Amino acid sequence: MDGVPEPHTGWTFFTNHARVLAAIADNHSARIRDIAAHCRLTERAVQKIIADLEQDGYLSHTREGRTNTYRIDPGKVLRHPAEAGLTVASLMSLLVKDEADRATTSAPRGTQPAT
Repeated sequence: MDGVPEPHTGWTFFTNHARVLAAIADNHSARIRDIAAHCRLTERAVQKIIADLEQDGYLSHTREGRTNTYRIDPGKVLRHPAEAGLTVASLMSLLVKDEADRATTSAPRGTQPAT
């Protein structure tokens, strides 16, 4: 995917903040460019989201050479009153794919890929 990501119309279940956080949880040293491509956002949007998450304590980063390594605070409680008491860890457990899921790339959950 080169340039500006494809636009999306209609509603979605998750916010861009949740998508970025899940992408970082999948790869703590992901580049902003890669996060943007994965989430279908612009790099500038991802930079803003990361700044928001850092400002509110959900995320921090350390600089290692030319690479940022991110750390998510899994105990941080979600912001919306409807999710009162739920932590980032509980949200990430729903959003982050495990390595077994990656092996079956596009197979819907609960199905086996065609052979």
